[in-house]
Amino acid sequence: MNKKPISLGLSLIPLCALVILMVINVLIFKDSATGGPNQLALVIAACLAVFIGKVKLQLPYADMEAGIIRSIMAAMNSCLILLIIGSVVSCWIIAGIVPTLIWIGFKIISPALFLPIACLSCAIVSLSTGSSWTTTGTIGIALMAIGKAYGFSDGMIAGAIISGAYFGDKMSPLSDTTNLAPAMAGTDLFTHIRHMLYTTIPSIIIALIGFSILNFSHSGNAPSMNQINEISLALENNFTISLWLLLVPLAVFFLVMKKVPALPTLILSILFGLIAAVIFQQDLLASMSSNPGFMGMYGVLIGALGEGVSIKTSNAVINDLLSRGGMSSMLSTVWLILCAMVFGGALEVTGMLQKMADSILTLVRGTGSVIGATLASAIFTNATACDQYIAIVLPGRMFKNAYDKFGLHPKNLSRAVEDAGTVTSVLIPWNSGGAYNSGILGVPTLTYLPYCFFNLASPLVSAFLGAMNLTIEKKLEENN
Repeated sequence: MNKKPISLGLSLIPLCALVILMVINVLIFKDSATGGPNQLALVIAACLAVFIGKVKLQLPYADMEAGIIRSIMAAMNSCLILLIIGSVVSCWIIAGIVPTLIWIGFKIISPALFLPIACLSCAIVSLSTGSSWTTTGTIGIALMAIGKAYGFSDGMIAGAIISGAYFGDKMSPLSDTTNLAPAMAGTDLFTHIRHMLYTTIPSIIIALIGFSILNFSHSGNAPSMNQINEISLALENNFTISLWLLLVPLAVFFLVMKKVPALPTLILSILFGLIAAVIFQQDLLASMSSNPGFMGMYGVLIGALGEGVSIKTSNAVINDLLSRGGMSSMLSTVWLILCAMVFGGALEVTGMLQKMADSILTLVRGTGSVIGATLASAIFTNATACDQYIAIVLPGRMFKNAYDKFGLHPKNLSRAVEDAGTVTSVLIPWNSGGAYNSGILGVPTLTYLPYCFFNLASPLVSAFLGAMNLTIEKKLEENN
């Protein structure tokens, strides 16, 4: 497909239209903006890009449609994972796994240290699994329930969970983004991970300090032990709480450590959860079914996998946190991702995305500016292409020659794209990362954004080190 040159002004028209529509949607629909209005905004902006491509650039419509379809296909694996995670959530709730994690959390986590402990717990799980999404979709839900019971705001709890989950995702050798970044930049995995320590460790320290300060300021509002005991008692009265149930998440972590692909691992986690539900939660299943025996149990479990689970206990906090899940709960998120990929594909196939990226390159004058431009491009790509993998691949490919020109080691490039590309996807409501985490935790993206201290600090620390020329290594200084 021969493309005519496109100006920066024309390239920015669909993006500006999207931003205006998104702002209007937030003002009118508020937290419900991601339930349809933002999806339509993405499609409208994509249509505008296609219109410009057809009328101004004279691109064949069939070629643009094919490019958009390729963009959508790139997100199919994520969409399948999202749907299955929806079933994992409801399965692990009805099996008593999530209630057991909540119950244990009340026994061992002090309200005085809840936020930093939540952040560290998610960091450990994510380091072990290499997946921020799996972390927020399992232990994250349990921590949301505990945090709500302790009186913390939804934004604070979700911010701590996401900060820890993305720390582990960014640093784990099992993470797909951690493997993708050095591959794009032209360095090896463990060189990349070691070089990220300079930005990631300060960022997580900043996050833990921030959560400790929030926790300290909140300590006077902690609930009484009677309230905590009421929640624990409600869990015990409605679920069979057993440490044996922890074998299910441990089995899943084992599969991840063995590098079993994500989809088979998630499907097996559903199977393990169903077996656990049949063994441990027979009374609960019987109470939720109008039919006796196998048919009733089957109906409850299959219904939960598809439509989610609705738990009714004597405690409103538990009811709110445990009534969720199912494939259907992920449909609006999948819808948002598909529409986002339509928009990103339209920008890419018309050359608008590349034009905006090339314009950023014209500002590069030295080491500090090339690092800053890489960070800005990764964040910009997250907002426009709506996918963290594209936010790693595109800047990694685009800036490789610039890093060579300034004699910079490729690990500087791989670190920069991870410092911004991986961690900021969750901060953008229409990005796959933001859409997923908002849906799974039940907290709007803009509500938790101010509290994602790690995700906010990571690109800032990276930009500071780049501007000061600290920890930036030349090719000749390689000692690895």
